Amino acid sequence: MEPSLITKPPAKNAAAKAKARPPEQTFEEIRYLRHLIDDGITVTVKLIEGEVFTGVIEYYDANFIRLTRAGEPNLFIFKHDIMYLFEAAPEAEDE
Repeated sequence: MEPSLITKPPAKNAAAKAKARPPEQTFEEIRYLRHLIDDGITVTVKLIEGEVFTGVIEYYDANFIRLTRAGEPNLFIFKHDIMYLFEAAPEAEDE
């Protein structure tokens, strides 16, 4: 009897599905923060407590961002205190 050249596909079980889980870290946060820093984009940051600050992100690490503000003190803001941040609308030029 000749050995069969046909092999069975691997069994679909919980272990196989667990390996297909999406990655926990996509590094998109790092890419976005680097974009904001490199392009000098003004952002507005809203904290969980309700405070709102506007400035340019100059530095970041795993735990905080440094927000540089015009005419006001710079801030180190812990990421766990941030509710959200967004790019501030560009100011219209006076005509």
